[in-house]
Amino acid sequence: MGRAGRRGLGWAGLTILEGIVRLTASLHPVPTKHTRRGKPIMGERMLRGSRLGAVSYESDRNTELAPRQTREYLCARGHQFEVPFAVDAEVPTTWECKFDGTVARLVDGSEPEQKKAKPPRTHWDMLLERRSIAELEDILAERLEEVRARRGRA
Repeated sequence: MGRAGRRGLGWAGLTILEGIVRLTASLHPVPTKHTRRGKPIMGERMLRGSRLGAVSYESDRNTELAPRQTREYLCARGHQFEVPFAVDAEVPTTWECKFDGTVARLVDGSEPEQKKAKPPRTHWDMLLERRSIAELEDILAERLEEVRARRGRA
């Protein structure tokens, strides 16, 4: 830190502060690779971590994999690819294409079921949910009388 950064300290205070820093550094030296007992310090130990999707460090030797089935998918652009599934897994009818990201369908599979779409509700539909036709005719008659009365006064 430069001397300009230590505002408020006079020359005497500055030299005292520098002396304290030097004394502290000599009393507490920076540790080397090992402490007195020969064990590595925290910064020297190697911690092995992993992240999501990382490759496992375990080997596949002498392990039995779960039984698998391979299913083929075909996208609209003609890309055909295979996806492995567990034998007991439910195979989806659609899968994202590996090559272009479009929706691919299962080869020799059933068509995906279509979602039931609700017909759009209009303002008239919502109004009929709250009032009957007879009530609406009464309200219309009242409003027309008010409009005619205002026109007669004006």
